[in-house]
Amino acid sequence: MTKETELLELWLANVQEEDLRQELEAMREDDKMVLEAFHQDLEFGTAGLRGIIGAGTNRMNVHTVGRATQGFADYLNANFENPSVAIGRDSRNKGEEFVRRSAEVFAANGIKTYVYPRIEPTPAVSWAVRDLACSGGVCMTASHNPAPYNGYKAYGPDGCQIATEVADAISAAIAGVDAFADVKICDFDEAIEQGTIEWIGEDCLDRYIDAVEACSVARPQDEGLPLKLVYTPLNGTGLECVSRILDRVGVTDVTVVPEQAEPDGNFPTCPYPNPEIREALQKGIDLCEEVHPDLLVATDPDADRVGIACKDGDDYLLLTGNETGVLLLDYIARMTADTQGAEELARKVAVTTIVSSVMVDAVAAEYGFTVRRVLTGFKYIGGVIAELEAAGEPERFMFGFEESYGYLNGTHVRDKDAVDASMLICQMAQYYKAQGMNLADAMRALYEKHGYFLNKTLSFSFPGIEGGERMKALMADLRKQPPAQIAGLAVENTVDYATGVDGLPAANVVEFDLEGGNKVIFRPSGTEPKVKAYLFAKGATRADAQDLLGKLEEAATAIMQ
Repeated sequence: MTKETELLELWLANVQEEDLRQELEAMREDDKMVLEAFHQDLEFGTAGLRGIIGAGTNRMNVHTVGRATQGFADYLNANFENPSVAIGRDSRNKGEEFVRRSAEVFAANGIKTYVYPRIEPTPAVSWAVRDLACSGGVCMTASHNPAPYNGYKAYGPDGCQIATEVADAISAAIAGVDAFADVKICDFDEAIEQGTIEWIGEDCLDRYIDAVEACSVARPQDEGLPLKLVYTPLNGTGLECVSRILDRVGVTDVTVVPEQAEPDGNFPTCPYPNPEIREALQKGIDLCEEVHPDLLVATDPDADRVGIACKDGDDYLLLTGNETGVLLLDYIARMTADTQGAEELARKVAVTTIVSSVMVDAVAAEYGFTVRRVLTGFKYIGGVIAELEAAGEPERFMFGFEESYGYLNGTHVRDKDAVDASMLICQMAQYYKAQGMNLADAMRALYEKHGYFLNKTLSFSFPGIEGGERMKALMADLRKQPPAQIAGLAVENTVDYATGVDGLPAANVVEFDLEGGNKVIFRPSGTEPKVKAYLFAKGATRADAQDLLGKLEEAATAIMQ
């Protein structure tokens, strides 16, 4: 009997949930299912847990969630006096079930637990952690993953996703927990009556919306400018809070995509609910062809990332995360200069990642503010905010963004915030509309001013056990035998972030700096079985940059074969 088969029998002897039992029984006839479900435990890292919903140690279910929560509870009790947590969820399947189990475990371990009574954006959980002075937080979300996934996103007391050392400590605590013998559980309803579990009140969410509104950078003369918007929450959590903030700032001509308005963890209109891709936005684009708005805005299922599209010729152009980030950075800098002056703008700090557009540096050179680059993961941007706060200078933080469509210009949360970003994007669109431009026009103007810095992100999937081993081998080969040239461009420098670079934490990232200021970066995803390749192309014209980008894509694909 294999280890996996032994675990299957152990689960069958202990699991009571009917849906899980049926799945476990079916596994007896399928060795591959047994292997995939039990060959490892879901890994707990800085992103918490994320995996396919189902039975087994390598799946998201009440038992793996309970075990992780017991480990988190043990960590909190060991490191905080009278600890407390805030918990929320997005629209994904099993989210409510996982929230209840987490709350039952925390409360059974003597930890005061606050729970959002309905789905809310991930940034609202980051907000609640700090607003309620909690020791930590949990959001049940798998971000933009396909419908079969759910996840367990863990926060520290600062409202940031947990740091590596904390994740390691929690992971060590989880390793000592037996999912069936060691997890303490109380009754949810009884805990509500006793006050050990408490619903998060509407006043907390109201304060979050107030804090987002305070992040507005629109000039008084620009407030209330006309804008016609189509909005889609992609069957996720964005509708309530995005609608509230847009109403607050006077963006009221909003048409919501009806097929994607209601929360639905099956995401029936787009199997991959990612605002980066056209398929997810297609229903919104179809509606745009009917109502002819100035802008289409889409938030992902947990409303921490946002994608946009606008009319450009005969079609709708989807702006990339880098383009939207650069546009917002330029707009916020311009508004700051107008309202606070050039001297104050020079004190500001913008934060982005090592895989985000180098066009940021050109914008910073024009306005005179500082740019800091961090590793991929918004917790590192949150860390810079915390540093500025510790120095008594939180007002210096101007804007942070990731190329993966995450933006933030306030210090109210320590995670990317699509509610805040939707407000800023709409205000920026109002500003440009008053000048006879949409955001596609505005981006072209920035390219013409600074040069054509084009980017593309490729994702190479490596599913299953064999895929995971292949991923590791490819990254090892890039380090042992780095290419001398990529797409005909000489590799001038190789940067291995695993050794720690410029004071950054060690990371499994390899960068190849190519002649002409171009580059390619390879990074395994921390939440999916994928390797991402980030392509950076510079050209004197768009055609030149686009041609080079195509060559870099061919070369990166060949490397990942």
